[in-house]
Amino acid sequence: MYRLKSLIAALILPLVFGAPIKTAAQDAGARGLEIAKAADESDLGFESSQVNLKMVLTNKHGQESMRDMSTNTLELTEDGDKSLIVFNSPRDVKGTATLTYTHKEGSDDQWLYLPSIKRVKRISSDNKSGPFMGSEFAYEDLSSQEVEKYTYKFIKDDQFNGVDTYLIERDPVDPKSGYTRQLVWYNKSNYRLEKVEFYDRKNVLLKTLTYSGYKQYLGKHWRASEFLMINHQTGKKTTLKFEDYAFKTGLTADNFSQNSLIRAGR
Repeated sequence: MYRLKSLIAALILPLVFGAPIKTAAQDAGARGLEIAKAADESDLGFESSQVNLKMVLTNKHGQESMRDMSTNTLELTEDGDKSLIVFNSPRDVKGTATLTYTHKEGSDDQWLYLPSIKRVKRISSDNKSGPFMGSEFAYEDLSSQEVEKYTYKFIKDDQFNGVDTYLIERDPVDPKSGYTRQLVWYNKSNYRLEKVEFYDRKNVLLKTLTYSGYKQYLGKHWRASEFLMINHQTGKKTTLKFEDYAFKTGLTADNFSQNSLIRAGR
């Protein structure tokens, strides 16, 4: 009789005590998704934007090189945003331009214009984890962070640099992503990003991106004046410094065609 009771207990107890664990995991996923959606909705309505920026590349010995760039972005609600990045200096990269069509589902479309050969090159989705123009940013980092591109899990309430934050884990849906997961710190008061940790395909910490110098535009849209991406595996880092933000600039889809990519690079 004792053995029968033990057998029944062995069958029933995992069902009884396993249920709350599953529920907790579901709750964490739902809350993580809820926060990601709130962050996305908080920034809707900028329509289009233009900004100038400097890219500072720092090698593991502390030596720096600098590039001047400009970025145009078109906000879309039915699909992901479109962006066009153009390098203005130095001479060896001047005219190089990248066009990105972010998609909520499936792989993004990206093209690179190389003025040295006067050709547009399509960037394969297999190469999206590769470095963007020698920086510590990958091509996939250039895409707008659409909610549908990840699954989510709420980790905990946390703090970063004295700011109250939500710590969320998000895992890329695309199997060709260079990351297994990302840890994201969202500011509790306005949902702006404070920090992101990127883990490589071996689930080892690869890079950390921190945002600083935030300013609010049009009474709603928060933009950082500086991104700092540190590669923990190479000792290199890339700093992006933004200035002269402009919103609702009247850009349309015609400004984000392959022909406009070529014109921008000339």
